[in-house]
Amino acid sequence: MPQTGFSGSVSSPKVDVFIDTGNQFLNHTVDGFLKIGSVAVARAAAQETYNVVAQGHVDLEQSLTKMCKEGIFFGTVAGVYVGMDYGMEKIRGTRDWKNALLAGAATGVLVSAVGNNKRDKIVQDAITGGAVAAAAQFITYLT
Repeated sequence: MPQTGFSGSVSSPKVDVFIDTGNQFLNHTVDGFLKIGSVAVARAAAQETYNVVAQGHVDLEQSLTKMCKEGIFFGTVAGVYVGMDYGMEKIRGTRDWKNALLAGAATGVLVSAVGNNKRDKIVQDAITGGAVAAAAQFITYLT
């Protein structure tokens, strides 16, 4: 009896961009900004492409503005987080989930405070940032 099958492999793309600023802290921060910022731009581009298909027209200026704003915002948040994580590693002298937790919480506080949020919202964002960062670190350890 004939058999059919399907096999394949999926490997995640790897982007290596290295900018040497002469400072390890800045190198990590810029690397995080560029990588996550480019992902945010691609996400916004995909959303805008869907909107063009669904609506039948494109507002190029609005689309480019959205891509730039999202790339800068998410890139900045990622840069702050990566810099905080690296700083925690250097201060504590170890690399573990606690660095991610502290860096995520600190990033949540900074991003929320810049948004002129009230104290309760800032605390909630700190908890969320710490929890998400620690969870991501645990997932990374599992793989």
